[in-house]
This record gives sequence, structure tokens and C-alpha cells, in this order.
Amino acid sequence: MASENPAAARAVHIIDDDQALRESLAFLLRAAQLQVRSFDSAKKFLDALPDASVGCVVTDIRMPDMSGIELLRRLKELKIGVPVIVITGHGDVPLAVEAMKIGAADFFEKPFDDDQLVASVRAALQHQQDQTKRGAERIEIEHRISKLSAREKDVLAGLIEGRANKQIAFDLGISPRTVEIYRANLMNKMQADSLSDLVRMALVVQMQGSD
Repeated sequence: MASENPAAARAVHIIDDDQALRESLAFLLRAAQLQVRSFDSAKKFLDALPDASVGCVVTDIRMPDMSGIELLRRLKELKIGVPVIVITGHGDVPLAVEAMKIGAADFFEKPFDDDQLVASVRAALQHQQDQTKRGAERIEIEHRISKLSAREKDVLAGLIEGRANKQIAFDLGISPRTVEIYRANLMNKMQADSLSDLVRMALVVQMQGSD
């Protein structure tokens, strides 16, 4: 029977030049019913993009050719929003803090607690799934808004500001009955079940647009 865990459908990309650690991590994560892909260098992982952009990354911070820090910077340049968990050796906490500032989701010092690492990976996968859903929702809402007429958008703006139909009518120089017609039309076009649903959709676009 397939796992119902949404994280199980997303790959965890292990990047480490240490084969023994790669295999140990792969065993741990597969035992937790997570899909795993392994790379012995950050460059090979980058070569696998965009296929490797879904899921999360677990990488050692110190590697030849390209370090975990350099990988984080490269992903940021490429605008790849995959969450990255870094593994550090003893005494590398300053590097781990730097990684967090660049955008790492979490870091673990060796030796790390297996259960805590698995929990962090699951949280990273869930966060990315939530982000993907929000992005798709925003695109759909923006598409619906683009289908509104200029006057319907004016009425929508008034509703978002909490104005009553009569106030919107006064502001736009039209009758309250006309506002009701525009309101019904935009509710239909936006596929909104209620005024609160309509406001929520508009706020999704506003809030995510300000990120």
C-alpha cells in the first residue's frame, strides 16, 4: 500500500563527498519511508537541476570543489527555493550560522540525533509543499482577477477595504444597485463562495506579493 505521507513523494537529496555518510543517511531516510537521491558533490547536484529542485537537500558544509555555503549561494542566485539542511563537524557552528543567514532551513552538528534529523527533513518537505500550494493558488487567483473588468476591480478594492455597497457606490458615482450587480459578477468570476472567501483570495495575492 502506498504511503499517505505527502513528504514521501518528494526526494531528499543527500550531498556529501563521504560515501559512508551518504550511505548511512540514505539508509536512515529510506527507513523513514522517504525517497532519497545521493550526490558525491554539489556540482553533480546542480547538474541534475531542475529535476532535483523538488524536495529538500541534506548537505555537508565542508566539501571539496563546492562547499555547502557555496551551494546555498548558488541556489539563491538561481532562485531555487529548495530547503537546505546542513551538516557540520565539531567547531563549524560559525559556518552553520552563516548558512542559516544565507537561507539554510536547519543545521546539525556531528554526531547528530537521527530522529531529530528525520523530523527536520519532514518539516522542510512539508514547508516546501505548502509553499508550492500557495504559489499555485496565487497564480490561479491572479488569473481570475485578470478576467475582471476595470469597474469590477474597483468594487473589489472597495470590498477589501471593508466598505458597504452604498459607500462604494458613492465613491464610484454609481447606484448601489449597480454595485450589487458588479459584486455578484466578480463573486462569480472569482469563484468565491462568500465575501470572506473573496477577501481571503485578494489578501493571498497581496501578502505573497509583498514577500
